[in-house]
Amino acid sequence: MFAHQLTEGLIRVLERPDLRVIAGARRVRLAPDLLDPFRVTDRGDVLLGAPCLQDGELLAAFYLRHALELAHLLDIAPRQPVMAALCAARTAALFLRLDTTRDTTAITPQWVTTMAAPQVATPAALQAAWQALSPFQPAPPHAPDITAVHARMQRLWHWTGPTETLMALGGDARLSINPATGLNHYGCSHRPRPWAVTFASSTASSLSERGFAGAEAARLRLIAATLSATDNDMAATLSNEIRQQISRYFGLRGDEGVILAPSGTDCELYTLALAALAALAPGRRPVSNILIAPEETGSGVPLAARGCHFANDTALGHTVPKGQLIEGFPDTTQVINLPMRDADGQQIPPEQVDADCLRVTRAELARGRHVLLHRLDLSKTGLLAPRMDTLDALAATAPAGQVDVVVDACQTRLDPARVRDYLDRGWMVMITGSKFFTGPPFCGAVLVPAPVMARLSADGLPSGLAQYTHRQAWPENTATDVLPSGHNIGLVLRWHAALAEMTALGEVDRATVTQRLREFLSAARDAITGNPDLSLLPPVALSRPALPDAWDDQATILSFFVRAPGDDATFRPLPLPQARQLYAWLNADLSEILPAADPGERALAALLCHVGQPVPLAHPALDDALAGALRISAGARLVSGEPSHDGLDSRCRMEREIRDVRRVVAKISLILRHWSVIAAHDPQPTYMPRRGMAD
Repeated sequence: MFAHQLTEGLIRVLERPDLRVIAGARRVRLAPDLLDPFRVTDRGDVLLGAPCLQDGELLAAFYLRHALELAHLLDIAPRQPVMAALCAARTAALFLRLDTTRDTTAITPQWVTTMAAPQVATPAALQAAWQALSPFQPAPPHAPDITAVHARMQRLWHWTGPTETLMALGGDARLSINPATGLNHYGCSHRPRPWAVTFASSTASSLSERGFAGAEAARLRLIAATLSATDNDMAATLSNEIRQQISRYFGLRGDEGVILAPSGTDCELYTLALAALAALAPGRRPVSNILIAPEETGSGVPLAARGCHFANDTALGHTVPKGQLIEGFPDTTQVINLPMRDADGQQIPPEQVDADCLRVTRAELARGRHVLLHRLDLSKTGLLAPRMDTLDALAATAPAGQVDVVVDACQTRLDPARVRDYLDRGWMVMITGSKFFTGPPFCGAVLVPAPVMARLSADGLPSGLAQYTHRQAWPENTATDVLPSGHNIGLVLRWHAALAEMTALGEVDRATVTQRLREFLSAARDAITGNPDLSLLPPVALSRPALPDAWDDQATILSFFVRAPGDDATFRPLPLPQARQLYAWLNADLSEILPAADPGERALAALLCHVGQPVPLAHPALDDALAGALRISAGARLVSGEPSHDGLDSRCRMEREIRDVRRVVAKISLILRHWSVIAAHDPQPTYMPRRGMAD
């Protein structure tokens, strides 16, 4: 990517992790005599003109992103110069909106506003944009048929944009980027963020360069097929590849299937629909849905478990009445919640949870109901229940066909061999690519065993699912005829990012995975227990069948309370609202607001630290209030190697991860020491440290 004669300012732009991934090996050269911002040569090189030197780093990044996109599209579709120009311009315009909250209309050409608009511009506006854009590329062979171009742009408009914009589609408002922070609701970004210390895989992670490259490659294939007409449904091809790769990773067989879902909560809705298909068999038994510790799963799960709308909008953009029954789901479904923690927040003994599962399940069967029983593997704080021998005992005594088991493995902190065992037992398994695998948030899937797949060949799914999912997200069958045809492009790109991380993890042998996790987790536990400001929750014993070199019998989520400031004599944990403040401040640059901090403290204050969102838990010291337990988690990148640590050997990488977890713990104590000062400013998380922000 780098060529000689680049200025220091341009090097800073070129070193941006997102632009480095996009540029790849493309040759970029400086052309100071060029009056245009850039030009793509007939060989595909990018020439950066004088404006890149004169207009500041914000616009230099915009020009470079535009140039790289145009070069890629001209490579892909050399006979489509006008379409390439307009698509590249839209991508660049949306990129600029992600880069700044400023009104840039005074410093950018008119076409930026035209191409960033929510709806496609008029033919005349596209013609004007093309006239402004044409000097950036080799001369086109003929004048465009702007009417035909307009028709094509109408079809492409909502699929055209930078990867990080498209990945925010097809989920819900929590994926939207806050322009003021550059982050979404989860405090993470769809762009690489290598300067942040990230142990947040129990909640959500920013993309790595590897994940970003996976999504970017999928996006380019999508637009290439559209521009060159080599594949009329590349989105279907990309979706099928996701299902195939998930199937290979977990060892699915030909009579089993994968359903793609935007979130774990959507997975819950789909599994209820599949259970309802069995309940509609002769006898028409209503469903009793038994949830394990739903307070430690997704917030919308209890509603989805009843077949109700769990938010005010769906991943497909439909506005729905939250809490109301979804059309086609029976109103006879009952949800039974079995807790795993007592009133003081302590873990209920596993044998009691197992006994409760058996008692409730048998009671519901005696009432003539169809039971959908969950095995939680794992919860937000790493809980696992019920145990396998309990489920085996239930299977041996329950009437045939009246119990479905679904494994909530949305954290996906388990060996593929465990998943294969679950499927062999005829159990559905819910997974995500966004937790342990460290892919972007909102990419889920349901793994469907053969007996459940057979149900899809007969009865139709509830018609209301048409507001949530497309037919192409499901294995081909007759039951999905009720669903619309189409694709959730954001979901497709998010899954391709996650698959890049899954592939990297899959290349590490099981013994090495075990060793790396054990070393990191031991150091992380020592860091937490060695700090008097923190109180580690009792470790969760993961009862699993023996597996050679098993890594998933380790607790990879470390949950802890934080001492409330001013309570030095006793340990009183931060209540949930203050724990949420601490969580946000960890992910913020505090260096400018600490009073007369020494250089070491200022560097620590500037460090962006992303950990798992606080989990509401009872604590005896807080009476009726809930405490907030923060979480430090080991994710797949810790094993496969954080791409931003490229160049370090495995020993140095692990030492850096351990040093980073100690820095997170140290920043917590730093915040507690200066709580009142920080609270007065209430700083917000940012994509990068303040000193590195463009504006």
